[in-house]
Amino acid sequence: MPATPAWPPASTPRLFVDQALCAGLALALDGAQANYLGNVMRLKIGDPVRLFDNRTGEWVAEVTDSAKRSLTLHITSKLREREDVPDLWLLFAPIKKGPIDWLVEKATELGAARLQPIITQRTIVDRLNLDRLRANMIEAAEQCDRTALPILCEPVKLPTLLKGWEESRVLLFADETGGLPIAQVAQPGPTAILIGPEGGFTPEEREMVRATPGATPISLGPRILRAETAAAAAISAWMSKAGDWR
Repeated sequence: MPATPAWPPASTPRLFVDQALCAGLALALDGAQANYLGNVMRLKIGDPVRLFDNRTGEWVAEVTDSAKRSLTLHITSKLREREDVPDLWLLFAPIKKGPIDWLVEKATELGAARLQPIITQRTIVDRLNLDRLRANMIEAAEQCDRTALPILCEPVKLPTLLKGWEESRVLLFADETGGLPIAQVAQPGPTAILIGPEGGFTPEEREMVRATPGATPISLGPRILRAETAAAAAISAWMSKAGDWR
């Protein structure tokens, strides 16, 4: 007896929709999403689409109407609940356009719950296009099967961030002057990883961070890492020891 084909097929397109989804909902799409499904993926009436909303989980829908610039989907059933995300924040100094796009994309793929840009004395980028970064987050989540998006925060100055820091959240400070190996100190629970700018933290900033309740200086190994590489390495190390890779 032949096996029943998987439904929806593995090749089914997957999209984020910024509204609460439920079975039976008719969803009208236009713009880039309609163009992607209709003209790039060439979906026809009856074809499936996987949707997630960062609220209720992931759903399967079918195309019920297709026009040149719009598309209507009917949500038929729920595939899974919204994922449980480890309570890990990434605090990072803004860097140049290409590297920061990569940083946000990889932090999303690796499972960060919150992305917090911080302004330091040596930060070379003082303006961020948060809409572009959020688009990168969404695309990464669509491609890597995440059902939850990280929270992307407005940039904040380092002293402001540290002034209101809650001691209950561990602050793992990637200090280029040295610290404990991250694998040695990573523990489950509310955690933030602080990555500095390309030029590193000033001595005054380093002192300020080390004096913050809950802060632990960490080392990411013997090699000097670029800021975006340090962020991905630190998240990976934490996830393997204390996150959902265990």
